[in-house]
Amino acid sequence: MENLKGILFMILAMAGFAFEDLFIKLLSTYFPISEVIIILGFTGTFIFFIIALLQNAPIIHKDLLNKHVIIRTICELLGAVFFVTAIALTPLSSATAILQISPLLVTIGAVVFFKEKVGWRRWTAVFIGFIGVLLIVRPGFEGFMPASIFAILGSVFLAARDLATRAMQVKLPSVTIALYAFIAFGISGILIIPFNSPMVLPTSNQIIYFIGASAFGVIAYYSLVISSRIGEMSVISPFRYSRIVFAMLLAIIILDENPDGLTLIGASIVVASGLYTFVRETVLKKSQ
Repeated sequence: MENLKGILFMILAMAGFAFEDLFIKLLSTYFPISEVIIILGFTGTFIFFIIALLQNAPIIHKDLLNKHVIIRTICELLGAVFFVTAIALTPLSSATAILQISPLLVTIGAVVFFKEKVGWRRWTAVFIGFIGVLLIVRPGFEGFMPASIFAILGSVFLAARDLATRAMQVKLPSVTIALYAFIAFGISGILIIPFNSPMVLPTSNQIIYFIGASAFGVIAYYSLVISSRIGEMSVISPFRYSRIVFAMLLAIIILDENPDGLTLIGASIVVASGLYTFVRETVLKKSQ
């Protein structure tokens, strides 16, 4: 029963992130990326600050200076900035599809940094997953979008964030970690102001979009935390890929995007490779 709850909360989280991405995509047509990041970053900071106070979670703690916590925060910052940029400059469907390569990158990172043993089956899945990304990005071909590199960079840094999380040996509450991640996110928006167009004053309708993006982001984050705490990771993790289903549907219905055959094939390959990796890891853990 707990695993079923974990699965449902994971699906809710992925739906929330997809809707957050949709609002970001809509906002990026009116505002510079820097402004979107600043407003969402510091809105999230305010929300998690209030939640931290209500939960009596530490706002300032010595473990925040732990090197893995710092690395995690920096990677979260860069990953979010690159992915938001990808959402703004490329179709939502392709950006989300590329993001699904992160679990495969985590597999590579686990070998490099944690000396984990990965057999030929999982290496094959990783290789095939990258072929899927190439089908989506298509470097050197007519459909190539140079801005897709931002989605790839976002995936790399979000994978690094997950590796840093795995290496963390501190017991900071999730809300405290989230608070500083949003602070860093907001600051990153300030840092990229020189590379963006001037800021624009939002209208009342556009403010609703910002509220929507923030609300869905908070709901998604908390659903993800609940899912991770009540369900077995080997059971709930594959349902992370439901995000691409929600993103594709929203992109087609709301944004009138029309992903071509290669994008759909590439996305399917990436998801299948990731699912196989999860299944293989579960089988190996049970046999140990």
